[in-house]
Amino acid sequence: QVQLVESGGGLVQPGGSLRLSCAASGSFFSINTMGWYRQAPGKQRELVATITSGGSTNYADFVKGRFTISRDAAKNTVSLQMNSLKPEDTAVYYCNADFLGWEYGKVALLNAWGQGTLVTVSS
Repeated sequence: QVQLVESGGGLVQPGGSLRLSCAASGSFFSINTMGWYRQAPGKQRELVATITSGGSTNYADFVKGRFTISRDAAKNTVSLQMNSLKPEDTAVYYCNADFLGWEYGKVALLNAWGQGTLVTVSS
């Protein structure tokens, strides 16, 4: 199975920047798509950005031009560079990964979540 550990959250002023990182470890054959999701208080979890094993990216409209997702396949890490942060970006940010692993004695496409890291944008 895959364990995902996020880091880099914290408090930042509006207009500031933060960089989130997520490292995958454990037992798996390969990691396919990795991504970042977020959940604000009282709201549902929503997609922020994803990146495939081939490097193709997808962004939510509300972060286009401000956030950049990147990946180091050799290190099994994914990062999210967040610029021009707004108070509405305040949320717990979660790392997510689709991976090939073992389940019930068979190779299966599985999914894993990190524990989340809090990003607070406030003056």
